[in-house]
Amino acid sequence: MKTMRAVVLDAPGPPAALRIEQRPVPQPRPGWVLIRVRAFGLNRSELHTRLGLARGVTFPRVLGIEATGEVVSAPGGEFSPGQRVMTMMGGMGRVFDGGYAEYTMVPAGQVIPFASSLDWRVLGAVPEMLQTANGSLTVGLDAKPGQSILIRGGTSSVGMTAAILAKRRGLTVLSTTRSEKKVDALRSIGVHHPLIDDGEVAPQVRGIVKDGVDLALELVGTPTLPDTLRATRVHGVVCFTGMLSNKWTIEQFYPIEYLPRGVRLTAYGGGSSDLPADVLAEFLDAVERGEATVPIAQVYDLDQIAEAHQAMEDGAVAGKLVVVNRH
Repeated sequence: MKTMRAVVLDAPGPPAALRIEQRPVPQPRPGWVLIRVRAFGLNRSELHTRLGLARGVTFPRVLGIEATGEVVSAPGGEFSPGQRVMTMMGGMGRVFDGGYAEYTMVPAGQVIPFASSLDWRVLGAVPEMLQTANGSLTVGLDAKPGQSILIRGGTSSVGMTAAILAKRRGLTVLSTTRSEKKVDALRSIGVHHPLIDDGEVAPQVRGIVKDGVDLALELVGTPTLPDTLRATRVHGVVCFTGMLSNKWTIEQFYPIEYLPRGVRLTAYGGGSSDLPADVLAEFLDAVERGEATVPIAQVYDLDQIAEAHQAMEDGAVAGKLVVVNRH
């Protein structure tokens, strides 16, 4: 029986709880696809699972809500062997084993084919990051050229990707970081107004956009949400997408007191079906042409998964953490 290396979590714990073991390569049944994982990105969702904050997870579990690679087998005939694909969400790394492995098996309906000659480390960073950023701007915020947008949590991978997409779409981008050291990372992707986040950025925002921004993307979580709402104009929209703070609930929520008058609050969460193949193709083509960038902070080997998780938990870097399988 052919085996593979996989990262297994037996129970919530520190980064060292992630261990590599040999497992049989999954055998797909009709309707499922076996993918040779070339690379995968790390996500806060996996950190939440490791910390014991995620619901509905059974252990032991191979983590990983996304993966990029090549089709090995699709018994239902949905894809041809060798086809380059991405996959994400749909229960990966929670309900069934995910992308932290040399092979992963997922439902065919959550597999997105693509064609690109970009390096695997670049491609591996893209799926969940692009899906979340694009969905937040379109479904969540209905962003239009000429509008202003505040991105709260701007040096996260989603925050940086959202800034890149927003700038390409003709928006004025204000983006936050808590660290002076990360301001250059924001400038490097074309952010018009990098802001140091000391917990109260609304005064800074209104010093730039008097009446408040048209749109705001909240990626930090509920601790900063009230200030983000105060930074937004009447009839402006705030989209709650991320929880970098690991806090996502509001105690004793009283809308009339909590929400500034006339400011609209929505939310976004998506899966593979929310990343259209043409959006993915256009973005990858733009990267190949040098018109867009993929914000990668660090690339690791599978053996370095504990180190990578520690870096994600520390939050000291700007951009996406990627693991490449060099098999």
